[in-house]
Amino acid sequence: MTDEAQSRTRLAAPGPRAAGVLALLRLMPQTRATLIVIAIFLALFAAAGLVPWPFALLAGAAAFAAAVVTQVGAETVRPLLPAARNEAGVKPVDPDLSVEMSRHIPDPCVILDQGSRIVFANGAAQKSIGPVDAGQPISFVLRAPQVTEAVASVAAGGDPVVVTYLEKVPIDRWFEAHVAALPGRVGDGFERRVLVYLRDLTEAQRIERMRADFVANASHELRTPLASLVGFIETLQGSARNDAAARDRFLDIMAQQCGRMSRLISDLMSLSRIELRAHVLPETTIDMAALVRHVADALQPIAADSAVALNIEAPDGTLPVRGDHDEMTQVVQNLVENAIKYGHSGKRIVIRAERITVDDVASDAEAPGPGDHIRISVRDFGPGIAPEHLPRLTERFYRVDIATSREKGGTGLGLAIVKHILNRHRGRLEISSEQGNGAEFIVVLTAARDALDS
Repeated sequence: MTDEAQSRTRLAAPGPRAAGVLALLRLMPQTRATLIVIAIFLALFAAAGLVPWPFALLAGAAAFAAAVVTQVGAETVRPLLPAARNEAGVKPVDPDLSVEMSRHIPDPCVILDQGSRIVFANGAAQKSIGPVDAGQPISFVLRAPQVTEAVASVAAGGDPVVVTYLEKVPIDRWFEAHVAALPGRVGDGFERRVLVYLRDLTEAQRIERMRADFVANASHELRTPLASLVGFIETLQGSARNDAAARDRFLDIMAQQCGRMSRLISDLMSLSRIELRAHVLPETTIDMAALVRHVADALQPIAADSAVALNIEAPDGTLPVRGDHDEMTQVVQNLVENAIKYGHSGKRIVIRAERITVDDVASDAEAPGPGDHIRISVRDFGPGIAPEHLPRLTERFYRVDIATSREKGGTGLGLAIVKHILNRHRGRLEISSEQGNGAEFIVVLTAARDALDS
């Protein structure tokens, strides 16, 4: 027998004193009946003259007193008995106690009534699945048919159920829902409540997918530079062993290939870290106007080397958003670097940061009123991008011109990183271009309301 089972046995079994009281109580109904019978016979004997009336009255009084004492004793020791259990054999739980316990559970936890309506949702549930109001059907909050079916089954008296489901809006998130009965008393009645406990499996799923993607991408993209390195090494060990000119040329190419592999691995690791945290909304407030100026200043030397002028158009005030400073810096930096690499023939790049109204963005924007969004655009005046390439620009390793991209040190992951960072920030990327007239990359983010109002 396990320690837990032994503990339950000790809790269920009464002590010696309580056992004696329970045994006495079991005999009390028979004792009362016996005393009543004796009193009746004494009365009959007295009426027949077989027993003196004083003795019969004294014996009847004694029987009555014994019955009273028996009843009082039963009421006194009844609290010592185990609590009454429902017909299913489950001890009722105080609903206030179950709610208080759920309040302190760090994972999302929801308590439902027998009609699958929400009775209580703890803080973790409010944060994870959104605002939850008492009385709402669980199907309004968790739009997963398998969870709804599990709740209905358990509410009808079924066994506990564990289901795994995927939420795709606003981003992919995986959950494991544990659904079990939670009996409780409401007033003098008995009501079966249902506990829904959620485990967030998103991070574990993303780690697994990140591992698989990293192996697949690395093995595919590293194959070419590694093959080049092996070939040059074999050549230097063989026919070019004593050829100084060939050795210097080969070593220069090998250094370039090593740099390419280093950038590739760095971008892959960066992309994996971003994907791992895609479901976690940033909580800090950053100023996009200051961030844009900082990135432009840092990239001025690179732009000067390519004979490109960077023009900054940003307001004097702040443009606050909820975001990760390092990640948003990477977004603006990637867009500006791409514009320098592939649009340098236009000789200038315009970087604009501004506050816009809802009417300036898509009609499905949810937040009403002016000043709800921050818009960052990077515009170059280079050769532009053909329309058939625009939908695929954010795919991993997709390049419009593979030779030009590799020549300029591109890994094909820059815009994929931008897309994933914006997904985490609940922002979006818009791309427009005309061949011969450059391209514009636009980032739209929700403004931080509290910072704007302060």
